[in-house]
Amino acid sequence: MLKPDSHPNVRPRDAATLIVIDRSGAEPKVLMGQRHLNSPFMPGLYVFPGGRVDRGDSRIKVPDRLHQTVERKLLSDMKGIASPRRAQALALAAIRETAEETGLLIGARTGAQWSTSSPAWQPFIDRDLTPSLSSLTFFLRAITPPRQVRRFDTRFFCAPAEAIAHQLPNENDELLNLHWLTFDKALTLDLPRITRFALETLQAKLNRNRYPSPRDDIAYFFRRNGKFHRETL
Repeated sequence: MLKPDSHPNVRPRDAATLIVIDRSGAEPKVLMGQRHLNSPFMPGLYVFPGGRVDRGDSRIKVPDRLHQTVERKLLSDMKGIASPRRAQALALAAIRETAEETGLLIGARTGAQWSTSSPAWQPFIDRDLTPSLSSLTFFLRAITPPRQVRRFDTRFFCAPAEAIAHQLPNENDELLNLHWLTFDKALTLDLPRITRFALETLQAKLNRNRYPSPRDDIAYFFRRNGKFHRETL
């Protein structure tokens, strides 16, 4: 079996994850689940819902728009051909993956018409819901180091639980042990390093009664020439 850092190098794929934050109780909570133990990528670790961008995510047009600052920061240092459509696709992927893995539909009843041939979005269309891009705040970016079994250029978004327009029965087993967790409880779990950083940073903001803003600096992690780098977008 190849060591974790000795796989053939591949180009990172665009991916997105969504941190849904519930502040209705005495302590804020986030929704997390555990990856399968037999998963080739981060087996057994607790993560937020998310995944790679699908082709359909870049082919649909929805009435809601990303915050202008969020779009600008998503475009910053975007690999390949940068475009607003790719930025929108990242946010849509975060919403779609959350719906598929948790049953939560992040959207709003706007009365606006939109359509897509992708069956992944049918639960929204059936309920006259528009994916709520404006409810998402871009929070963090991290690129999987070279020579890993999977590589992703992942954008972390957060959204308030108030943006949940509908909850479907969760019939997807991609994430196990799906729970709403306080930050202190979540930080006791087996987490990827970047997920721990995201939780600690969010917890610090919320402890200061500051919900993440589109204008906040974005921490951006990647490895180059054998060294880890952290930049700000």
